[in-house]
Amino acid sequence: MKQLFSFVKIFLYPFALIYGAVVWLRNRLYDSGVFASIEFSPPVICVGNLSVGGTGKTPHVEYLIKLLQYRFRVATMSRGYKRRTQGFLLADAEANALRIGDEPMQYHMKFPELVVSVAEERITGIPRLLQRRPDVEVVLLDDAFQHRSVKAGVNILITDFSKPFYKDHILPIGTLREKRGAYKRADIIIVSKCPPAFSRQMAEEMVHNIKPFPHQQVFFTGIQYDVPYDFFTKEPMAVKGTNVVLVCCIAKPEPLVNYVQSLATDVHTLSYADHHYFLSRDLEEIKAAYDNWDAENKIIVTTEKDAARLQLHEEKLKEWGIRIVVLPIEVSFLFNGGNEFDNVVLNYVEKTINENAAFYGKED
Repeated sequence: MKQLFSFVKIFLYPFALIYGAVVWLRNRLYDSGVFASIEFSPPVICVGNLSVGGTGKTPHVEYLIKLLQYRFRVATMSRGYKRRTQGFLLADAEANALRIGDEPMQYHMKFPELVVSVAEERITGIPRLLQRRPDVEVVLLDDAFQHRSVKAGVNILITDFSKPFYKDHILPIGTLREKRGAYKRADIIIVSKCPPAFSRQMAEEMVHNIKPFPHQQVFFTGIQYDVPYDFFTKEPMAVKGTNVVLVCCIAKPEPLVNYVQSLATDVHTLSYADHHYFLSRDLEEIKAAYDNWDAENKIIVTTEKDAARLQLHEEKLKEWGIRIVVLPIEVSFLFNGGNEFDNVVLNYVEKTINENAAFYGKED
């Protein structure tokens, strides 16, 4: 197996060189000013990664939403991965995962006061957002680290503890979208999904390997699970002591599976590809797994991101008469880093808003 893996890497190496050269040239054109990066008046915070997924980006965006939404009018802008529409859209009462994508739909369902938008091209999407919603004070760009046409005030780069960018390789050999050195564009680097036993010594070793520049701050976060709730009623539900059919479509389901196993009496897992849209045959498979399991006190458990796509089949799921439980996740900063992170973000937002108010006040 090891020899086969080495052969595959050798075979893919020329493709990685070509891909890397194209990305390098693009970045070089931005660095040299040939390609322009546009800066917008409202504070813009970019959250992204170097890899193709699985770093826990979504709960970090939600952390920022919770931090900012009671002080400012906040908007998110995402690409809307795998949506069936194109161009700029604002989430409204008719929104669903097919129209705006599963992660934006998750934000829309969870934060009713949030302005949720999608656009493939952020450079044209942000002006349309501000035109439609001139009350927006802060824009959170979701998964936009490679979208260099927009100059964000704060760039947050997230890397997974289990596979940090400095141990990864560029596509297609590894999972990196661009070369490791691109981390220098970040203002904040967050090492996510740190295990419970993560120590300060381990953190120091990772900082040594990251080699942050003077302008960069490094934080560490872990995942914690919030109170489970009913898919239909949103009321709190218990998972402990139940038999669980776990339905998940996430890039790295192992931590989720381990957590549910620690609570439940037994777990039967149905795992699909990341961002998978459930088809009729998938629903039949889930129902059959539940019906054919000879166990008492059975429930179905899924993630919030998957719930956003399951909502497309809500009427069908109601007919089942089965308890479906949604398990939310959130991030927690380690080593008391949360206050420092919050202050960095809030200081940037408040300073930018105040500077804009003073500038436009002088113009008047």
